Order: sequence, then C-alpha cells, then structure tokens
Amino acid sequence: MTETLLVTGASGQLGRAVIHHLLDTLKVAPARVIATTRNPENLADLAARGVAIRTADFDDTASLTSAFKGADRVLIISTGELDLKNGKRLKQHETAVAAAKEAGVSHLLYTSMPNPEPVSPVLFAGDHYGTEQAIKASGIPYTIFRNGWYQENLFMSLPHAIASGHWYTSAADGRIAHGARDDMAAAIAAGLASGATDSATYTLTGPRAYTVAEIAALVTDVTGKPIEVVQLSDEALTEGLKAAGVPEGFAPIIVSFDTNTRSGRINMVTDAIETLSGKKPQSLKQFIEANKAALVG
Repeated sequence: MTETLLVTGASGQLGRAVIHHLLDTLKVAPARVIATTRNPENLADLAARGVAIRTADFDDTASLTSAFKGADRVLIISTGELDLKNGKRLKQHETAVAAAKEAGVSHLLYTSMPNPEPVSPVLFAGDHYGTEQAIKASGIPYTIFRNGWYQENLFMSLPHAIASGHWYTSAADGRIAHGARDDMAAAIAAGLASGATDSATYTLTGPRAYTVAEIAALVTDVTGKPIEVVQLSDEALTEGLKAAGVPEGFAPIIVSFDTNTRSGRINMVTDAIETLSGKKPQSLKQFIEANKAALVG
C-alpha cells in the first residue's frame, strides 16, 4: 500500500497524536505522510523526520485545494472554531470537503461527535452533522469517526471539584464513557492507514460509561479526596459558571454537554477503538491514577 495520507490540524493535540501513531506505531514511511497546519514552523520536528509539511488555512479555499493535491486519503480534524452565531466552523469544513473533491482525494476521513443529529442539545453539534452531510453529498468514500468525550476533558472540572469538595453538574444520572485522546488517535491513525475503501462510521468511546457520581467516587478512591456531587438545573449551572469566570458565550456550551449527558445521547460504549487499533483502551481509573498529581494540584 503506497497511498499518501494527509492529516489536517497536525500541530494540534489530536493531529500530532495521529501522526505519531502513523509513524511510530504503524511504521508508515514518513514520505507517505503529509501534515498540514496554518503555521508550518510548528512542525519542524516532523519535517526533520521526512514528513511533508504544507500550509492549509480553512478560511482559504485555494490553500486547502493546493494542500490536498496528490493526497489519496485525507483526514479532516474538526477545527476549534466555535463561532456559533455565524456558523464559521461548518463553513470551514464545507470548504475543506469541496477542496478535497477538487483535488481528487479518493477517501475522506473526519472527526465528528456521537449523535450529532439536529435534536442534539450540544450547541455545536450542528457543525458536525452538517459536515457529515457535506461529506456524504460529495460522493467521496468516507470514514467518519464520532469521537466520544475525552478523558482529558475532565481537567476542566475535576481539579476544582477536588479542591472545593463539590462538583456542580446538571447531568443527573446520565452516563459517559470517556475515552483517552491517544487511544482515539491510535484508532483514527489505523483507519487512515488501512486502505479501506468502503464508507463507514465509527463511534469511539472508552470501555465503560459512568455517572458523575460514579466518577466522583472513583476520584475519591484514587486521591482520598471526598467530592460531593451537587445537581443543579441547567440555568443555575450556567449562572454558576459565569460567576466563576467562565466567559458568557462559553458557559452555555459547557452546560449543553451536561444536558446531552442527562438525555442519554452519549451513554454508548463501543469496541471501535480496539477493533481499529488492536489495543484495549485505557480505563477511566487508569487515567485518574496516571494524572493524580495534576488533578490534585
């Protein structure tokens, strides 16, 4: 298999991890890998290993088309743009899909989220759903990875909960199977390098789904720090986050995660990570144990 594999957003955490797995886990020849970014200087280490580095700006159609030329399989990692009012991220993704078609890409891969359909409470779910629809409409064979919530996302809430002894949430008894970012990257890299030509959608999750109360109990077990879970309404949680200094535009996005959890739309557990990568995913307890010092502070 000599297909050329391209990864967008290669200077980000997920992009770098995917390329690491391509080169070091799967032993893909660097000459077959293209890494794109807005800031090529950030990827000097990959260039030194023989990876082709190209500039790609999701706000510039010409730069994307040029970057994608000669790439057989292109992984579009969703951008970090969360301009919900103007739909900027969806426009960026649609531009990338159009560029892939123009460049003659043979297989398109994309990092989405679980259950992004229009009924999703997650405020940016429409970006992912719209991108999935654009990919399907392009006629390019595709692989969609619906990435579950990262274990690393718990760094946003756990340190404060541990320090204060209180975890404020509106998730009720909803469950999430948090997965390690690196495990998802390994699965995505395997899918990118697989040469598979059929269209497929995979939902990537950790090995077990937990409620907030169960996560708190795990954290207490590992750290010895008791945490009281305080259930709030979405409105009260939003106001509390804003009072704690979370930007007014971002607080509703965070709360929408809890709304989504409470609704049961992210409680699935799949074996897709192990199926794709051949590796058992890290458990939540292993994540907490490995990051105990950082979480306790």
